Amino acid sequence: MAPTAPPELPSIAAILTPVAARLPPRQQRLLIAHAERQAAEMYRAWAAQVGAPERDGFLRCAEREEDIAARIETLEPEAGTLRRQVEAALPPDLDAQVRAVYAGRPLEEQWEIQRRAERAGKKTWENFAAAESDPAVQTVLRTCATLEDESASFLAATLESPKQDQRNRVGRPSATVPSPSFLSPLP
Repeated sequence: MAPTAPPELPSIAAILTPVAARLPPRQQRLLIAHAERQAAEMYRAWAAQVGAPERDGFLRCAEREEDIAARIETLEPEAGTLRRQVEAALPPDLDAQVRAVYAGRPLEEQWEIQRRAERAGKKTWENFAAAESDPAVQTVLRTCATLEDESASFLAATLESPKQDQRNRVGRPSATVPSPSFLSPLP
């Protein structure tokens, strides 16, 4: 019997790209920085549902997400004003759209969705860096791309490990999805 193809998985990038496309580049970066903070929440929730050593890896991913957001926010001297403009541009159902991507899926599918989002994030920061004329900003953006790649690599290694879910998972096969709030005030 031939193996069945894995189910088509939804994409976080497919949700955020149309929203970001309506924004100028400076606001796009802040929208993505906010999404990074939401991803950090997801990583912390996953860390609570697995055993060691995966827990530490998920917590390091959360730290990287927070680091990316902080680096991007420091690039923008008018971050507060731009954040409010970003908030005004967000679709009212964005939270529900993001939650729906993960909801009811086994952890491994959630992690694969996030791994793909990290790879998309890496390319996004590389594209921002390529379009940037300031070398110092380029460096920050390339660092963000590297951090995204590190998280994607961790997820790939976790997914490739032999049935770690049977050995180390302390939670259920499908995890509770934290409620990232894209509509709450940006930090």
